[in-house]
Amino acid sequence: MIPERAKRPLRVVWDASLAYGNQTGDSTYWTMLLESIQTLADAPVEGVAISPFPAPAEWRDTDAVRWMTVPTRSRTWWSLVQFPMAAQRLRADVVHLQYNASPLLRQPFVTTIHDISFVIGPEWFRPRDRWLLQTRIPRTIARARRVITVSETSRGEIESTYPAAVGKTEVTPNACPRWIQPVPPQAARARATELLGTDAPYALTVGTRWPRKNMALAIDAVEWLPPEVPLRLAVTGKAGWGDQSVPSRGIATGYVSNEDLSALYSAADVYLAPSRHEGFGIPVLEAMRCGCPVLASRGGALPEVVGDAGLVVDSWEASAWTQQLRRLRESPGMMAEMRARGRERERQYDWVTTARRTLAVYHAIDREAR
Repeated sequence: MIPERAKRPLRVVWDASLAYGNQTGDSTYWTMLLESIQTLADAPVEGVAISPFPAPAEWRDTDAVRWMTVPTRSRTWWSLVQFPMAAQRLRADVVHLQYNASPLLRQPFVTTIHDISFVIGPEWFRPRDRWLLQTRIPRTIARARRVITVSETSRGEIESTYPAAVGKTEVTPNACPRWIQPVPPQAARARATELLGTDAPYALTVGTRWPRKNMALAIDAVEWLPPEVPLRLAVTGKAGWGDQSVPSRGIATGYVSNEDLSALYSAADVYLAPSRHEGFGIPVLEAMRCGCPVLASRGGALPEVVGDAGLVVDSWEASAWTQQLRRLRESPGMMAEMRARGRERERQYDWVTTARRTLAVYHAIDREAR
């Protein structure tokens, strides 16, 4: 007689609470992972994406992934109690979540840990957030059947920090999301002028203004350019906390739509990625897709993602970044080469590959559990 489990596809439950959010890196990861699994005609799973929020308008259930809403009175209660209870009721073979797992979760699970910057730079975090991550992540890793991370850099950092992660950490890289697309030059420049209130050339930096993102470095690098270099800095993203001031050469746009962000990437002279630490750095690939040359720090996985398609600045001194900005603006041939290399580099990453690698992790967990 064939066992009941062998008769059906693998039953996966995802924590989709961050999917279709305001397109932070975590939100992008969950949105694109779920959508990419749905595109695989041969995806050997039947799964449920559980969220405290209703399905977005663009969502369509498929045999591989359907959406389930579990309303909640608070996000903490949802994560600690409602999500693990829902996974148990659905008789999940594998549960996929990120960072911390509830102690009530009994099914085999995999956790995605994008980075451990809370260990590398604890001063970049608010005390409560830092405490929760530093105390609960070790327990989650010890219980997890697998740990997924998004770069080889992060895998090395995770395994060197948490011995329980050694031998069970898998890399499934991020990629550029579908909603960032290059905009033709004339249209991009026109929209950028509307958004920024000037048609002056500009550098762009994107991200929530948290201390780890190190926006002050990008601001100072542009601010210290000599007056004869007419470069401005567009600072795009949510306010966050820390590094809030934007001086005379800066223009803070706040959060912008995906269409406007695509135009800003497409019209920018250069993209600045000054972060102190990244587990991956999706905006780097977004800039490359739109033909924007990239100037990045050596923070975390940024050199790994940039490869030879951009410039990595070893120094954290603004003067070194200012020097590189001048060098780029005086070398049109170098900028053209960086645009071409960037487009080629971006195409090396794709979400379908990430989805297939993630499915392989689920099946490895299931084989071990049986």
